[in-house]
Amino acid sequence: GLQQKHNISRETAKRVLGLLAEEGLIVQRAGKGSFVADLRPKQKVWGVVLPFYSTQYEDLLLRITGSAATRDREVRHMCDYNNWQEEIRLVGTMLHERYEAILVIPTLDESRTRDFYDRLSPQDSPVVLLDHTMTNNAFPCVIQSYDLGVVRAMNYLLEQKSGSIAFVRDQFWGSRNMVQELMEETYLGFLNRYRPEVQPLVIARPEQVQADLLADSDITGIFCCHDIGTVQILGRLKEQGVRIPQDINLVSYGNTDLARYFTPAITAIDPHHSEMVDHLITLLEPGMKDGRVEKQQFIAQPDLVVRET
Repeated sequence: GLQQKHNISRETAKRVLGLLAEEGLIVQRAGKGSFVADLRPKQKVWGVVLPFYSTQYEDLLLRITGSAATRDREVRHMCDYNNWQEEIRLVGTMLHERYEAILVIPTLDESRTRDFYDRLSPQDSPVVLLDHTMTNNAFPCVIQSYDLGVVRAMNYLLEQKSGSIAFVRDQFWGSRNMVQELMEETYLGFLNRYRPEVQPLVIARPEQVQADLLADSDITGIFCCHDIGTVQILGRLKEQGVRIPQDINLVSYGNTDLARYFTPAITAIDPHHSEMVDHLITLLEPGMKDGRVEKQQFIAQPDLVVRET
């Protein structure tokens, strides 16, 4: 159309479209063509899409909301219930409503959403992936090193006692939980390398932790994937006569208020949510000044906080 209407070459037309795209006047979408850009001002709103609710995500969300408020930004959060189609729908709605930024903790099977994100235009509201990512390695993201957190927990537990360590998952949410799969893989690899003589024990849910099961497997340490599950385990084992930490040491992942203020205070892996939010602000600041969010990656390094368990 542009070539015939203005009697110019294909290369000239491509150059003109490229310049218009750089100026933000048009949006180029792979395989679909060029479209006039939506020039409405962006709302001072950050959208957050969660795959499910948890104490850990609530802690991260509270920190994002507080940081946004100091910059006169509103945070609106929604849950996709680990449904990749719902994630795409929610992000699409936020793009249409011209949110200033869209923050996504991806569903736990990102292979379904990758094409959608790859087709986004630089002129669209920036989308930043939070907490984890398995497939979008070239996308702007602020994530945590879950495998390092598991390694630090395992090192601590092996130093405390000579028995084996149980890994407690949480299989409540539907679809694959690829984060927990990664953590479990790290757990199995670590035991195989540093304590090959002991048998690993993977327990699907905190409610399935039983004193006789732990005794039969010579379990002297437990690693649980989240703080709520850890509190459940503590209560169940106390009821069954198991002493923490005399008989068994326990480490949780999350270090939320539950871990800090529960009695006994829980030894936990701290994912450094404050650091993650600081990195997030570093990414978003250019967009708040009408600039472009760069495709940078920040990775928080979790640390062990030793308490009473």
